[in-house]
Amino acid sequence: MPPKVEKQQPMNVVEIASSDDEVDIGPPPGMPRKTTPSSSKSRRQQPQKQQQQKQQDSSSEAIAAPVPAYQSLDCRSFWKAGAYDVGPIASKAPAQGQLEHARVHPKFLHSNATSHKWAFGAIAELLDNAVDEVHNGATFVKVDKIDIMKDNSPALLFQECAMFCADDGGGMDPDGIRKCMSLGYSSKKSNTTIGQYGNGFKTSTMRLGADVLVYSCASRAGKATQSIGLLSYTFLRKTGQDDVIVPMIDFDISGNWAEPILYGSQDDWSSNLKTILEWSPFASKEELMQQFEDIGRHGTKIIIYNLWLNDEGIYELSFDDDEEDIRLRDEANHGQTKLHKKTVELRSHISYCIRYSLRAYASILYLRKFTNFSIVLRGKPVQQVNIVDDLKYSKTVSYKPQVGTIKEVTVETTVGFIKEAPALSVSGFNVYHKNRLIRPFWKVTGDAAVKGNGVVGVLEANFIEPAHDKQDFERSSLYIRLEARLKQMVMDFWKRHCHLLGILPPGVKSLDILKQGAVKTQKQLPANRHNIDLPTNEEEMHLDQPITRSNRQPGSTSQSDLPVEESIIGLAAGSYNGVISDDGLGSKPIDQICEENIELFMRCEEYAKKETELKQTVEELEKELEQAKRKCAQLASHLETKRKQKIMQQQSEKVA
Repeated sequence: MPPKVEKQQPMNVVEIASSDDEVDIGPPPGMPRKTTPSSSKSRRQQPQKQQQQKQQDSSSEAIAAPVPAYQSLDCRSFWKAGAYDVGPIASKAPAQGQLEHARVHPKFLHSNATSHKWAFGAIAELLDNAVDEVHNGATFVKVDKIDIMKDNSPALLFQECAMFCADDGGGMDPDGIRKCMSLGYSSKKSNTTIGQYGNGFKTSTMRLGADVLVYSCASRAGKATQSIGLLSYTFLRKTGQDDVIVPMIDFDISGNWAEPILYGSQDDWSSNLKTILEWSPFASKEELMQQFEDIGRHGTKIIIYNLWLNDEGIYELSFDDDEEDIRLRDEANHGQTKLHKKTVELRSHISYCIRYSLRAYASILYLRKFTNFSIVLRGKPVQQVNIVDDLKYSKTVSYKPQVGTIKEVTVETTVGFIKEAPALSVSGFNVYHKNRLIRPFWKVTGDAAVKGNGVVGVLEANFIEPAHDKQDFERSSLYIRLEARLKQMVMDFWKRHCHLLGILPPGVKSLDILKQGAVKTQKQLPANRHNIDLPTNEEEMHLDQPITRSNRQPGSTSQSDLPVEESIIGLAAGSYNGVISDDGLGSKPIDQICEENIELFMRCEEYAKKETELKQTVEELEKELEQAKRKCAQLASHLETKRKQKIMQQQSEKVA
């Protein structure tokens, strides 16, 4: 059956290599323009004779000389791959009636990808793209390692699929995949989607490997299509291109078999296929098409190959340390075999594991747990973790940032101690934006500060914008005020709750601290009253001015009608000189409770010292016992020897 040719409808031709779409890729359906044998490169409408001559010239420029199939770059280290000299670029006069346009040199692909300092940040971008497709029916994204048969090298696989998806659902049609592989184009306009810049796919894939092959299946308006696109830094470098060229081919699978969709001639389509086969991991068209078998009618598969190496010449990503995980080799291996117990415990905490374990990082990457979507890492689903569930003595703090809009914004922050506190000095805030983790364990206090150790918080800050790599926020006035407020939040929580861990802030008398809030654990109030220390499980705070809330309950006219701020001040001044005891039989003076608590702390320290002394005594006694056993064995052996000698002597005397 002859290939299907798209109808040429009159339309305005939009240059893909423009300010919005700067990568030269095949035209979307219905775009009437010729292509070169290596890609969709020709951009101008000329008379037929000039067009043919131009096509021959550009064909010789696209691939200067035959290159052995599936080559790799001479330099495989990411941070050095962009350090090469660019040869002279021949300037071409625009055709009559055409304007000059900016071209994107292949070197820009590498420099653009350097926005990702961290490889896991690049992987998170690709996971975001899959999560954004949940509203289109996506049910899971698979992240795995596959082996390239041509050279037995590892490749990274991302596959987003939908188990049940209606027509016009997930996947990308020919027009969609061209927009995906263009620079700066984003069709995500929803307030709930994570992606917004139209740059994440290019920066993330080029950060992980030199080449990427994209498969996508879609169904739009009853027409089912398959598309393949190749973004190859190796191809562009090895063939000396001075413009970004993306070979692409499309198929119409609405019938019983896949029919090529032509936008130019059959030769143009065949040359795109030839280029893809020459520079992809697959040697034949059959192998290339087999990758569609597990995608279904809706979905996308991304294969990143020629993965980058580190400075030591080994793969940056490690697939062998854990068969159910992907590790960052430079972070996971530290060259230390003997570590202190505290160091081992710290490195086993999730705040440290996210530095080198993709499974740990993906488990906290999204704030709200998915209901009909999962991340499958190397064949095993990632169990999502909410840090809030593991906090102790947690409370919720509300504040209202001044964002300069008419609509008022309220941000809820959950603060508490980690369950390992105070043994581990882990602290910081997990700050999310549109459900996506931007700054994990952001430490707003000084590194050497004792105050705040063990205090961890979680919040979603949609009122500030993340940076392009989504690993930090833009340094705006809102960001600075947020940082100051979080620091104050840590100090307030620490001051009011550190006694629950048996810690007294340095430089402050224990009596004063207990008067200001330590009595919370010993106080039991009636049901219609709140604690004096914390009025409710929430405190309202403002980014610019404090907000005082009343802890009065409906229908209550007791002393609890005082504002929280006044209650705490009154408690510190001694206006409340007694609290209800645990058994409810009477009240105790605060001074007496303070003295009892101090006495208990001292007794605990004495018991701890005695326990240490007893352990040392036991060790010494065990050593003495061992020595006594050895001496006993020696004496027994000596006696046995003497006994044998005596028997032999008696026998010899009898013989004589």
